[in-house]
Amino acid sequence: MGNLTTTIFRCRRHQVIVLGLDNSGKSTIVYQLKLKHFVQQAPTIGFNCEKFRIKNGAAKGQYFTVWDIGGQEKLRPLWKTYLRHASVLVFVVDSTDQERFDEAGVEIGSLMRFANLPNNVPIVLLANKQDLPEAKCCDLVRDTVACNVGKHLLRVQPCCAITGEGLDDFFGELYQLIVEAK
Repeated sequence: MGNLTTTIFRCRRHQVIVLGLDNSGKSTIVYQLKLKHFVQQAPTIGFNCEKFRIKNGAAKGQYFTVWDIGGQEKLRPLWKTYLRHASVLVFVVDSTDQERFDEAGVEIGSLMRFANLPNNVPIVLLANKQDLPEAKCCDLVRDTVACNVGKHLLRVQPCCAITGEGLDDFFGELYQLIVEAK
């Protein structure tokens, strides 16, 4: 059975949906992953889509299509349409902006209620901007933002989009979560 599972997942394509409030660092994270360096980003109006073929590590041979969806309030009603074929949901939180943690939690709760995200789709909560002194700890981010994720497998990861810290084996970790959640 182990070989069958390995074979099934070896050649799989994965849809990664990156959501979060505006100015949380979603696009900066995606382009840090793609280019391995910081690229200044304008606010995303609509979406960005990047494809990744992983050449080493736990996710070697896997293909990931990463959808980075704008976080402005007027775009949030569209989020649920991107989740239909999601392999994993990545929700980015600006960990320096505690005043918006509740708003982020409401948005995740809304997604859980109205997007019909299957329970086998894991959620990664990226606590971004950990390089800044006012960044809150991951436990506080999780307890405030992720209280409405239900039965979904949840992982909270500290990161810094500008330096890439916390994103070293991002796709390997996503792949392991996808396999674990199945």
